[in-house]
Amino acid sequence: MNTENIIAYIKKLVSYIRGHIVLRNLVLAFFILIIGTAIIMQVLKWYTRHNHNLSVPDFSGLNLDEAVKVAQGRDLRLEVFDSVFLADFERGTVVEQHPRAGFMVKKNRKIFLTMNAMNPDRVAMPNLVDLTFIQARAKLESFGLKVGRISYEPNIGQNMVLAQRLLGENLPPGDSVVKGAKIDLVLGKGLSDEETAVPSLLGMSLEAANILASERFLSIGAAVRDQSVVNPEDEQMAVVFRQKPEPGDGTTLPMGSSIDVWITLDSTKVPVFSQYSDTLSSE
Repeated sequence: MNTENIIAYIKKLVSYIRGHIVLRNLVLAFFILIIGTAIIMQVLKWYTRHNHNLSVPDFSGLNLDEAVKVAQGRDLRLEVFDSVFLADFERGTVVEQHPRAGFMVKKNRKIFLTMNAMNPDRVAMPNLVDLTFIQARAKLESFGLKVGRISYEPNIGQNMVLAQRLLGENLPPGDSVVKGAKIDLVLGKGLSDEETAVPSLLGMSLEAANILASERFLSIGAAVRDQSVVNPEDEQMAVVFRQKPEPGDGTTLPMGSSIDVWITLDSTKVPVFSQYSDTLSSE
């Protein structure tokens, strides 16, 4: 079929369609549908910024002005979602963000920041003396405080709080302290020569190890860092990979004794069985 025949056929088809109103409307509706779909796809592609994903930058350690400049350079928006006070971070800087750094987002996405407050919140120190350790820990947490180092002294009040201290000094109830501070507790260990089983602290953070040891009427002695732990932030994230004395069947210590621990950020150093050993020994 040559070109002239094709043109003649098309003209005949168009003429036929024009002469039948139903067929003409169907063809018109078909073309409107095709064109409308194409327009909608283009609008959606523009609205969702198709293929324009961005990697969220790391805002940690930046002050708010610096973070805003970085966000504007990436076509992102910022919102301060919360503020905390962490002594290990520079005041007025970003300590947390959502979404996290490296997460892929669209342009103009809002990034929520948690800032380290310029001035820490302060609370009145509660009276913990004569409370059991469990009661004292719960009360500290309700005031936004934490348990620090635990020590024991001979006293008939076994595992009762004898004194509360901050930085080695007695801390009277009602004194103003920084929210989040670690309060050292002196507990009674009883007047007997009773011994207690040595728990497994392997795989635990220092804070968790301290709590478990105190529940067994023991305390954490030296905390030795390996080369992976270089600052206080690392210490908070590190876990125990060795302890002395080691846990085991029949291993006991006099109540009030301490356990030395070694901590690391390298999880491969932690024995695999550590998370089960203490559970098994208590069954």
